[in-house]
Amino acid sequence: MSLFSIVALAPMDVPDPGGGSAPPGFQNFTTIMGWGKWIALGILVMALIFAGVKMAIGNRRGEGGEHAAGIGWVLGGVLVVSAAFAIVGFLAT
Repeated sequence: MSLFSIVALAPMDVPDPGGGSAPPGFQNFTTIMGWGKWIALGILVMALIFAGVKMAIGNRRGEGGEHAAGIGWVLGGVLVVSAAFAIVGFLAT
């Protein structure tokens, strides 16, 4: 029996959960989620400044390129935090 025939036998009716509504007190969750986003982004801005300072100091010693990876990781963190808030905000509305 092939994989295609197994998939063809699977039921294809997906139940519709409906629009629904947010549970009581959900506004508090979104407020806390917003605070978390701004705190995380503030920490990441400070980390970006710190990585830039380390890169500038390391440049005098000939190791400036090694700190570029740190800036890449911080920018990756900014992307993850921003994307997470956008995805959760989209799913919650």
